[in-house]
Amino acid sequence: MKRRIAVFLLACALVPGLSAERFEHKFRPGEKYRFLSTVEEDIFINRKLSHRAQIANRISFEVPEAFPDGSGLLRGEFTTSTRVKGLEAFVEDQRYESEYRLSRNGIYDIAPRYYMPVVRNVPTFPDRDLAPGDTWAAPGEERHDFRGDYGIPDPFVIPFTASYTYVGPETRDGTDLRVIRVSYTIFHRPPEPLIHDGVFPTQIAGWSEQTLYWDPLRGGLHSYEERFQFVLELSNGTTAEFRGKAASRMLEAPPLDRDALARELREATKGMENVTVQTGDEGVTITIENVQFEADSARLLPSEIEKIARIAEILKSYPARDILVEGHTALAGTAAGRRQLSVERAAAVADRIVRLGARSADRIIVRGWGAERPIDTNSTEAGRSRNRRVEITVLEN
Repeated sequence: MKRRIAVFLLACALVPGLSAERFEHKFRPGEKYRFLSTVEEDIFINRKLSHRAQIANRISFEVPEAFPDGSGLLRGEFTTSTRVKGLEAFVEDQRYESEYRLSRNGIYDIAPRYYMPVVRNVPTFPDRDLAPGDTWAAPGEERHDFRGDYGIPDPFVIPFTASYTYVGPETRDGTDLRVIRVSYTIFHRPPEPLIHDGVFPTQIAGWSEQTLYWDPLRGGLHSYEERFQFVLELSNGTTAEFRGKAASRMLEAPPLDRDALARELREATKGMENVTVQTGDEGVTITIENVQFEADSARLLPSEIEKIARIAEILKSYPARDILVEGHTALAGTAAGRRQLSVERAAAVADRIVRLGARSADRIIVRGWGAERPIDTNSTEAGRSRNRRVEITVLEN
């Protein structure tokens, strides 16, 4: 179960200095923002520890339109990544797109085909001013992607009722914030899915406790923390339990001048062999062609380690931007083998960037494409050497 995919993608209008305040979502057309969250969870099968997982979630969103009733249209991308054993880097394992309309009170209007956000209608605010100590309750739901685990093709819906408490103001990291506590318990016995792989959840029980920190000056979420425990009982008698904690924070970056950044990066990488810079849809990309690893492995040769170190120093000049590292191979071996090798090589480069202090691990997305995106022919050695490459993109959002 991939839990805690940034669920609080909204803004809050508050009036500082008053004991009672009105909480509403407020959207600004053209606004872009992203959330980064990390999850640490233990997975138990039949009450025995199976494994521990570290997950990084990245959500980049924009607000294409705001409406007169105070609602907003949100559109964006969710990625979930899991830490690779022995490395600092997280490797992307799922990517989702989503679009929905969110009311000023926090109610979702979203097409049933979307899997994200996982948690919906949280927080929901009442139509009244709130003073510290005030409480309220509102319905919400979780929607999970059980296609891979149980062959259930549609988002799996789990309803609940959330309880809220407005705690009051708090200063964190020098920022004046407002604190809201949210909790809910789940006990749900769903009907048998129409389509499944033979095993399916027959009962879900558990709880979530969350603390939200709102920034009244910015009008949005500063960060949140969560503890959770959920147990799935399956139709074959197996139980799967998830216990863990999560934390998330919002990051802001000014609009990216891609042409200017490309010029700066070309100047900074001048003289580096097989290194080029170009702009693209996601940002500005540094491409290392004919990247050198030990044969059929993800172990960088010393010459490439030095090259990555120079690039890491360059990346330190742009700390507000997240990084995408993508691996590519030439057309050799099997498709599955090529994809795995490209992931491992991209992760090795990302791990080096993290260890050199250019980014924290949760600020890097790692993807592997195998031989799906060649930039030259695979019929010559010169072309294959160009296709064996790693691309490091400075992301706009």
